[in-house]
Amino acid sequence: MSELIIGGARSGKSQLAEARAIESGLRVVYIATAQAHDDEMKRRVAHHRARRPAEWGLVEAPLKLTDALRENAAPDTCLLVDCLTLWLTNLFFAGQAASQAEAGRAIDCPLVSGETGSLVETLPKLPGRILVVSNEIGCGIVPEAPLSRIFADEQGRLNQRVAAVCEKVSFVAAGLAIELKR
Repeated sequence: MSELIIGGARSGKSQLAEARAIESGLRVVYIATAQAHDDEMKRRVAHHRARRPAEWGLVEAPLKLTDALRENAAPDTCLLVDCLTLWLTNLFFAGQAASQAEAGRAIDCPLVSGETGSLVETLPKLPGRILVVSNEIGCGIVPEAPLSRIFADEQGRLNQRVAAVCEKVSFVAAGLAIELKR
């Protein structure tokens, strides 16, 4: 079964996903998409790491998320992906999407389209339990900069596509989950 858990920054979505992973009773593999390029991000990663049980496996997949899912999915395993927003950011800057967006152009980036398409196609086929965390960034103001606007659009589209193929979708606000799809 796959579940998308969305919410704003510091809404409690990662904590909910971690609790659901523990409740699954399955072996847990945490698939991290973050890249710690600065001190602030290093602190965030350390905070998440300290909260996780020591027996959980860890796979770092800043770009090749679908490959990591395929390699680690099993009937007796719960995969926890945290998070799609950082993964999409990594894809934007690894390919041409960020420079296209900064120039105010629509993105035409095979890396972004290929990887996101592969994820959406693969998720429903995976065995075991899959928990996917993502930010809901479309609830705020429309960003001023072209890169931020185009990223928000792409993140919203990705969330919609992932929600469509997941069996369950939960929205988290103030640490409380609202079930959107079951």
